[in-house]
Amino acid sequence: MISILQSLSKTIHLSIVLAILLFIGLFFSGGDWAFDQLFWSWFFRYLHVLAGIMWIGLLWYLNFVQIPSMPKIPDEQKPAIGKVIAPAVLFWFRWAALATIVTGLIVATLSGYVHQAMTLGIGSGGGKNTAIGIGMWLGIIMAYNVWFIIWPNQKKALGMIEVSPDEKANSAKKAMLTSRVNTLLSLPMLLTMVMAQNLY
Repeated sequence: MISILQSLSKTIHLSIVLAILLFIGLFFSGGDWAFDQLFWSWFFRYLHVLAGIMWIGLLWYLNFVQIPSMPKIPDEQKPAIGKVIAPAVLFWFRWAALATIVTGLIVATLSGYVHQAMTLGIGSGGGKNTAIGIGMWLGIIMAYNVWFIIWPNQKKALGMIEVSPDEKANSAKKAMLTSRVNTLLSLPMLLTMVMAQNLY
């Protein structure tokens, strides 16, 4: 077991196997199962939650751990963050954001409320459609920020794209402030998502 846990790849593979075994046991033990719309809605909701945990978890890691810690790190050690850790974080961060949005839109489509949610429940009675719609729009804004503001500016700040020292500093500040906007929006976004699933 130790050899499995010492490898992230082996750990994730074992986690997937355990999840599949649990799924088979729970899904098929009821006897009344089918790969119908309900199944696919559940499946994509599961992927949506997984991607969302990765995305918001990394957003909070960046804002609660990495950014506040950078001034405390000696200058000679900062390249390890900028050249190794930050690019890896940003890779998973941006693709998890995209996966969260895509799987969320698939869930809304399969569940039949995508139009009502995207129009914030206007003309369809509000309530759940308004709540989930606000969450969806906040998520879309946050994903836009990741792909079109944070990522392009982080490439400059981390030296992946050569720019002047002034532009590098400005890009780092713009990326940080936009990341803070996403942190600001994250709690309302999560609130509306959970409200829509549990209060209506």
